[in-house]
Amino acid sequence: MTEHVRQPALFLPHGGGPCFFMDWTWGPADTWHPTQRFLESIQATLPAPPKAMLVISGHWEEPGFTAGAVEKPELIFDYSGFPPHTYQLTWPAPGDPELAARVTKMLREAGLPAGLSRTRGYDHGIFVPLKVAFPQAQIPVVPLSLDRGLDPELHLAAGRVLATLRDEGVLIIASGMSFHNLRAYMRPETTEPAAQFDAWLTKAIESSAPQRNEMLRYWQNAPNASFAHPRAEHLIPLMVAAGAGGEAPGKRIFHDQPMGAAITAYRFDG
Repeated sequence: MTEHVRQPALFLPHGGGPCFFMDWTWGPADTWHPTQRFLESIQATLPAPPKAMLVISGHWEEPGFTAGAVEKPELIFDYSGFPPHTYQLTWPAPGDPELAARVTKMLREAGLPAGLSRTRGYDHGIFVPLKVAFPQAQIPVVPLSLDRGLDPELHLAAGRVLATLRDEGVLIIASGMSFHNLRAYMRPETTEPAAQFDAWLTKAIESSAPQRNEMLRYWQNAPNASFAHPRAEHLIPLMVAAGAGGEAPGKRIFHDQPMGAAITAYRFDG
């Protein structure tokens, strides 16, 4: 029987559009270089090469959790207004229909709404950051949607159900942004409220699991929450990672202020 090393659960910022593959993006050319270097460093921090990756993207919502069950997923270029070469990117990581079916079964058996998609490929919340972090594109990937209701507790519960996959060598990645207000970027008045929300979020993640989960359930009560996230879809992937993160406190593993707004990545090893 093959033994696998327990993998962490991660919350990663996926940047703006195809930002890591451009000479400029909404500001100086080096705006996203720190995030790119962070993503490039991830493989070296893992305990072993993952058997597979389960990726929850802030760019896919369905009426229930939906796992992509495609052997050779195509890329979904779900961004607009960028240079032509960014629509010709490739990242041929294989899918894992068997793992997708298992994810769906686990969620359903726990009483959570779940289904399969036989057509879903990799949206830019998946292929853009992972093309940087895992350029070899050899590890199988299963995309997992958010539930359209964006309920924090439901996504925390999904993470708890899926946590056992970590013991089987599956790396759970939540791909989103800890700050996502497109109208607020590159405005001087954004920096302070974004930093206040970021400090609250980091305190929540670094708390014990019961306190962390309670704070995340009611994240809308955080300082400047509605400013940081006018809509919650880029934050809710974090709930899945936190739910899968075990009992130990999470930790901040990256922080930057691209375009004047704090963004942070988190890791859960509990």
